Amino acid sequence: MGRFRDNKYNKPGLMLFVDEISHKHQQRRDEEDESDQYHYYQRPKQVRMESIETLVANIIGLSEGKTTQLHTLLKQSEDSIQNMASQLGQSLDQLDPEKHSLGYLFLLEAYLSTPAAKEQAELIPSVARFINSCVAEQIRLEPRKFTYICKTFTDVVVQRQVPIMGVAPLRIAVRKLQPSSEHLTALHSEFLLVCLLAKCYKTGYSILKDDIFEVDQPRNLFLYCYYGGMICIGQKQFRRAIQLLHNVVTAPMQSLNCITVEAYKKYILVNLIQNGQFSATFPKYASSAAQRSLKHFSQPYLDLATSYSTGKIAELESCVATHREKFESDTNLGLVNQVVTSLYKRNIQRLTQTYLTLSLQDIANTVQLNTPKEAEMRVLQMIEDGEIFATINQKDGMVSFLEDPEQYKSCEMIESIDTSIQRIMSLSKKLNSVHEVISCDPAYLGKAERHRNQRFEMDDFDNVPQRFNM
Repeated sequence: MGRFRDNKYNKPGLMLFVDEISHKHQQRRDEEDESDQYHYYQRPKQVRMESIETLVANIIGLSEGKTTQLHTLLKQSEDSIQNMASQLGQSLDQLDPEKHSLGYLFLLEAYLSTPAAKEQAELIPSVARFINSCVAEQIRLEPRKFTYICKTFTDVVVQRQVPIMGVAPLRIAVRKLQPSSEHLTALHSEFLLVCLLAKCYKTGYSILKDDIFEVDQPRNLFLYCYYGGMICIGQKQFRRAIQLLHNVVTAPMQSLNCITVEAYKKYILVNLIQNGQFSATFPKYASSAAQRSLKHFSQPYLDLATSYSTGKIAELESCVATHREKFESDTNLGLVNQVVTSLYKRNIQRLTQTYLTLSLQDIANTVQLNTPKEAEMRVLQMIEDGEIFATINQKDGMVSFLEDPEQYKSCEMIESIDTSIQRIMSLSKKLNSVHEVISCDPAYLGKAERHRNQRFEMDDFDNVPQRFNM
């Protein structure tokens, strides 16, 4: 597994963009992005709340069956709440996070905006208790405030070097903020980040199994897919990692960003590990910014892919040595070492296509290993991992290569195939539904009509050569 370490506190994958997207500044930018979906909202006329006691009494009184009225009152009292922010710590103790979720949300968001709040020793358990207890229907009335609370919570657990304490609460927060499992929220990337820092890759991987069709903000997709790709690398799920990193590389963008650059580097390495090859050709749906500039920032990795394609270990190791400093500074040296290991495996797998039996000494010579013992260990590991099918006669040092014993008729295989078919059928229905919605969208129809008119203007045919002269 790649070595995720780029500073004193193991903060994986931030690499070159750690300064640009540090959590303090990222939080502010994300909130500005998310505010785009609220900019049509006209702020209600503000009312002055006389005291904290009055505010708390109103929250307690209106929380039972009068949520709409309470929401209106809280929106009208936002200025007063913000003015009293530094005094709200004790007031929160008077509220029940479950019974008074909406009111608690407004007060906690204001309280966390004060510098003193983030220094409180009990802040982490207090926010975690609110996330665990709050009613999803109420916090969804103010998703921006709930997102701010959760991002501040992430900042605190990272700053205090206890990311493990943020894993369970943020997983719950994601589920409560989601209208459905198909919806990507701003909290997905926060959850995946703490999973990476806490090395809870299996927990993070569980949320990546959801098929995402709805995105709050397109920029949320970049970090979700980038962190998700790193989670999959940690789980050795390289095929899924390729899919997620591919989404980052080919996502629409006006200009190149650091997340895409770092994703492209890992995308190259994981393709080499999983597929044994990499094509530098971009699909036609990739943005022009990516096609124009990504190769410039990733030349050492493209050189590595070129060396890998030769199949020569010595040439690949020479390339690694040449660019070692760059790979280390990008914290990708662990993945690069896995690339080198995978070439040994590819070369051994090629032998199975040519020979039925081969000595360990011949394998060592062909694959450029130092000793027959090293060749034996690599072959044994590949047999254990199911990458080749073979037996080793230790008496005479001969390896016999076998055919794949899988007959594809076991109960487990039939169940796996059936599950895949059901998933594909479900995905097909979803795509048909999306197609119908887009086909009726006025903006799409207008753009398609303009494009069609531009394609068939008569001027386009002025220069068509005449094949037949009458």
